Amino acid sequence: MSALGTATTHPQKRRVPLWDNARWIAVTLVVMGHAILKLIGEADVAYALYLFIYAFHVPVFVAVSGYFAKSGSPDARQMHRLLTDIIFPYVIFETIWTVLRWILGGKFVLDYSTASWTLWFLLALLVWRIALPYLVVLRYPLLISIIISIGAGYLPNIDGTFTLSRTLGLLPFFVFGWKLRQWLLTDNWLELRAGLVWRWRTGALGLFALLYLLIGLNIDTLRTLQVRRFLLYDEAYATFEYSEFWAGGIRLAVMLLAFALIVAFLLLIPRRTTWFTAGGAATMYVYLLHTVVLYPLREMGVLDGPQPGWVLPGMLALSIAISIVLSMSVVRRLFRPLVEPRARWLFRSTAATPTGTIVLPQLDRK
Repeated sequence: MSALGTATTHPQKRRVPLWDNARWIAVTLVVMGHAILKLIGEADVAYALYLFIYAFHVPVFVAVSGYFAKSGSPDARQMHRLLTDIIFPYVIFETIWTVLRWILGGKFVLDYSTASWTLWFLLALLVWRIALPYLVVLRYPLLISIIISIGAGYLPNIDGTFTLSRTLGLLPFFVFGWKLRQWLLTDNWLELRAGLVWRWRTGALGLFALLYLLIGLNIDTLRTLQVRRFLLYDEAYATFEYSEFWAGGIRLAVMLLAFALIVAFLLLIPRRTTWFTAGGAATMYVYLLHTVVLYPLREMGVLDGPQPGWVLPGMLALSIAISIVLSMSVVRRLFRPLVEPRARWLFRSTAATPTGTIVLPQLDRK
């Protein structure tokens, strides 16, 4: 099962509705966050919703990917998947965005070291998957990843080149997702009887309600403190005027809150098959293609300045519609060569030894 929710699955593996539901809801929240971005400067209600979503939706998306990541030594199939699931789509879509910006009047600058818009996630996922087998041989991988994340924020030279700042900043959530699998979260949760399930869900709802209430009551303070910059995990503290030694403590607090929200989010996800469960196999399509749909709204100035009250709920409804449409099988068939390029012509049909020689079957000697 692909961590990003692409349709490719191992034949004998059964998809778990809980995780497909989580994938689809998480990617829909990603679309919502991008859809309302232009509104947050003028409307406090939009900014409060934005901060609420960003407090957990990217950490959830990263953690779900970490849950399905392999921590053993990579084999040929896993290396093949790194190319077809991550590297090839990144190159394809980065090229598309470069051409699109050029068509719209920008300069033609093909720079694969600087990811366009949402493509940072593919580069980060590549590093996380490669690094995980090394991290898990250490005694405390989650603690070490937290230290790496906090420490990276003190180094201004760690920037957006190859999305290194976000890769290191969000690393703990990928490791946390992997740890959830080690803790047998799915097995224990699916076996829990209904009465206890709703007790846990009531607590999760309470946590989310409290978070939204606190954000709404302190929105001006949160603007002044630039909390949004901490939620993005994409720059050093000093770049937004947090040069004090305790700045890393704010990232730690935001991170610990996100850990709790990840668990609360998963507790609220339906455990059974729903109308959107099938969309969980297509979240890569939603993630990569929704930006193309939203790009005109961002660039044409439609959402600039103060907006009528109906625009915010309208953008949220549009986000859900985008996720539904981009999850459809017809979209997956149409865009599969871009999102899931197989490139079979590029791969050798037989394995090779470390020296590069072809491995041939041994013949019986008499």
